[in-house]
Amino acid sequence: MAAPLFASTNALKKERMPKDSKSFTLLFQGDSITDGNRGRTEDPNHIMGHGYAFSIASRLGADYPERNLHFINKGISGNTILDLTARWQQDTIDLKPDVLSILAGVNDVYFQLKDKDALPAYNFEEAYRKLLTTTREHLPGVLLVLGEPFVLPVGMVKENLAQWMPEIKQKQEAVKTLAKEFDAVLINYQHVFTEACKKAAADYWIWDGIHPTVPGHELMVREWIRQVGKHLPVITSRYSSK
Repeated sequence: MAAPLFASTNALKKERMPKDSKSFTLLFQGDSITDGNRGRTEDPNHIMGHGYAFSIASRLGADYPERNLHFINKGISGNTILDLTARWQQDTIDLKPDVLSILAGVNDVYFQLKDKDALPAYNFEEAYRKLLTTTREHLPGVLLVLGEPFVLPVGMVKENLAQWMPEIKQKQEAVKTLAKEFDAVLINYQHVFTEACKKAAADYWIWDGIHPTVPGHELMVREWIRQVGKHLPVITSRYSSK
């Protein structure tokens, strides 16, 4: 009998995931941070891009080849929550993922500050809520993972910090609210990066205030695996306990 999709950390310590011929799909959605310059063909050498989604897939895929894990990256550079909504059926619902990881919000701030007329008027939280409601209706068993949008005071963010911070905090609070409302795993990336700045300068982790460096992506990977590992048996306690 196949193990349940979700389990406590204690359960993970007692049993190993059994072999299962059914593919277990993990889908990553979002903007350029998720996109990672991914390939647009089925070429497996480039399909996951070069960011945190790639590293998560490489680690879990190598550690659990018997679990038939299937990783998909559908992040698109420049996407806002409205852009995700426009392509949600084809790029998410139709793919029927077991785990759906979403990172969105920073472009909703970026375009708003860059040109207030560039986007139609909309409420980020409400648009996101509708997206998640649709997801739950079509994929009731999916494990939702909501990544908190984040910035650090580098480049254009530092130059306009007084404008950036209230807007990004608003999006962060919205994601926290939605994570609780939809029983999703919350990944508190802002806290991770803020703490990391105690060890190295902000531009060591995020080179332009928005896009992580290689070490920055590694921080995201560690936190994603740590938090998701508390809910997903395919990730063992050696990850979730870190």
